[in-house]
Amino acid sequence: MEKFIVTGGVQLNGCVQVSGAKNAALPIMAATLLSHGLTVLHDVPELRDIAMMQNIMKLLGASVVREGHTLVIDTVAVTGTDIPEALMREMRASVFLLGPLLGRFHQVRLSYPGGCAIGPRPINLHIKALEKLGAHIKEGSGYIDAEAKKLVGNEITFDFPSVGATENAMMAAVLAEGTTVIRNAAREPEIVDLQNFFNSMGGRVGGAGTDCIFIRGVKSLHSTEYQIMPDRIEAGTLLIATAMTGGNVIIGNINHACLFSVMDKLQEIGSVIECRGNAIRIKAENLRRGVDIKTLPYPGFPTDLQAPMLSLLTIAKGTSIISETIFENRFKHVDELTRMGAKIKVEGRTAVIRGVDALSGTCVAAPDLRAGGALVLAGLVAAGTTIVDEVYHIDRGYERLEEKLNSLGAIILRK
Repeated sequence: MEKFIVTGGVQLNGCVQVSGAKNAALPIMAATLLSHGLTVLHDVPELRDIAMMQNIMKLLGASVVREGHTLVIDTVAVTGTDIPEALMREMRASVFLLGPLLGRFHQVRLSYPGGCAIGPRPINLHIKALEKLGAHIKEGSGYIDAEAKKLVGNEITFDFPSVGATENAMMAAVLAEGTTVIRNAAREPEIVDLQNFFNSMGGRVGGAGTDCIFIRGVKSLHSTEYQIMPDRIEAGTLLIATAMTGGNVIIGNINHACLFSVMDKLQEIGSVIECRGNAIRIKAENLRRGVDIKTLPYPGFPTDLQAPMLSLLTIAKGTSIISETIFENRFKHVDELTRMGAKIKVEGRTAVIRGVDALSGTCVAAPDLRAGGALVLAGLVAAGTTIVDEVYHIDRGYERLEEKLNSLGAIILRK
């Protein structure tokens, strides 16, 4: 099993480009199943989760060819609607196949999805939304069987603005008869990207980015060529890494409008941030002040950046408090950071962090994707050497993270 060997005490400086967004690419890949033609997707990152989605789509009968960061997907020959349990358990995002397969073939069978163990993420909201559109769904023995003679537009109101459920409802509704209205919809930028993708194929979707999405069903979707949005979570991680190391970095291929909540906290901590077109320059000062953070649905502070930010706050002056409101088990990195000398106390969904003068390098293990990224960042500022095991978690969502950090002056060896 691969590991990262991180030499601490570096300062990040230079320029780096952000990859395409994993959280936009995965649902868009699934959505190509609704088309009977060829789809060309640009800026698709090379990640474990993307490769797994490619494997699932190939098993269903699609042709998926990667050319650099471009995927050429042909779904004409797709006939499968039954996804093996082994593949479903590898990746949480496999649940995105429920909506498009139901929308195109009116039936689908899959097991409950896997993914990072960051707390329960029930798919009841997905199921209720699909039932609103006319699907009949049975659950039993770990499987979900869904069928619908036809899907018909309806009004869907979510109890919680779930990103995945919003996207699945959009994918099922785009070919449904009539109009679908999704209320209390998630507002994340990745949902706007999915809307734009559908409209490039002839779909009629509006309102994404607000809490009310309108979808007027069409009879078919045509071939398209589309560019995936930049990864705002990777961008945020690079911003935080620069702030931790006292560096000066320009991050390109970035939509700064997606990162206001993160930039606001980094400025409060003491960093100087300048937006330049599709780039952000961050110059970190030696002063790092503690701050309080509460994770919230977009446009609030993203839960996916809670772990990297917690790493930063371990070396900030004073006391900081992080409240995690999205996932109940997203402090698994705390024990590992404590091994490095951090002072953190967790009570339920709240972490109280008392800043220390320095962290110490040691052996740690990545418990999940974002926690793994946080441990790498901690290693950048720790005295001595930090060994981060189980980096396959990191490879699920960060494209060649060590290479990007090394290009800025970090010393990270994959072994």
